[in-house]
Amino acid sequence: MGSVTIGLGEARDLAIAALAASNTSTANATVVAEALVLAEADGLSSHGLSRLPAYADQAIAGKVGGHAVPDIRRTRPAAILADARTGFAFPAIDKGLVELRAAAQETGIAGMAVANSHHFGVAGHHVEALARTGLIGLALGNSPAAIAPWGGSRPIFGTNPIAIACPRQADDPIVVDLSLSKVARGKVMVAAQKGEAIPEGWALDGNGNPTTDAKAALGGSMVPMGEAKGAALVMMVEILATCLTGANFGFEASTFFNAEGPPPRVGQFFLAIAPDAMGSDGFAGRVETLVAAILEQPGTRLPGVRRFAARARSQQDGIALPEALHADIARRAAGEGA
Repeated sequence: MGSVTIGLGEARDLAIAALAASNTSTANATVVAEALVLAEADGLSSHGLSRLPAYADQAIAGKVGGHAVPDIRRTRPAAILADARTGFAFPAIDKGLVELRAAAQETGIAGMAVANSHHFGVAGHHVEALARTGLIGLALGNSPAAIAPWGGSRPIFGTNPIAIACPRQADDPIVVDLSLSKVARGKVMVAAQKGEAIPEGWALDGNGNPTTDAKAALGGSMVPMGEAKGAALVMMVEILATCLTGANFGFEASTFFNAEGPPPRVGQFFLAIAPDAMGSDGFAGRVETLVAAILEQPGTRLPGVRRFAARARSQQDGIALPEALHADIARRAAGEGA
């Protein structure tokens, strides 16, 4: 099957129209579309426009509130609660980050809990936004059950991504963004959509056996990064993203991939740190010393460099979408449904 290459602006407009035709306010459709297109531009298609059909179907079904207006409140001088109200995560996070930045700049360090939320896309994008304002950003999120506790066979935890971004003096931020499964579950979803096999070692089927069948993997569980150590880290993210926010645990949350079931009501947790509040006047210079020590070795690179390079190429050359996906989004944009 071929592909269709379109510019980022065209992709954004098409995605907004498709979501707006799917029981979603224009304001929310715009924020969500921009997030999906940015993921596509960065070469992260598993979190890009491949998600739009499922998002749209969920908005139509009411599984995600397309017209939800998030409630953002400061509960303490350095604590923010962002209630997504079972709507899309992106509008709640975008509005909440405004308050989080202000709180961190005032107090030195601030946290934000996001409740009643949905899939929050590329975790690194949210912390990148913090880093571009001079703050260190940390993001943690839980997701529907996909990883079993170490030694178990039934998925309890999601793939629970972690992202951290560090500002630099005169360059793009350092952005570390990773799923706590060996690979992001979205990559398995894309492989299933394309009818492609996945590498052995990524996932287990419903019986706990290794599989290369992407569809069987979606019905089974993902292998945690770092095995037992990764499984422990997954649990800590689950605690911070759910017990602090009142969100559903992974085993309580409905899937992000279809319109069946109630709202997933997952949670996210963010931390923002103002470096100059920590007693060191030389933070920026120390970061550059570390960067220089890393890059002086041949073959090394900084986390985030590839996505920024892909973004620059996409801004010039556009993005390539599978024909079927482009046609699906175009039909939705025209008000014709899937």
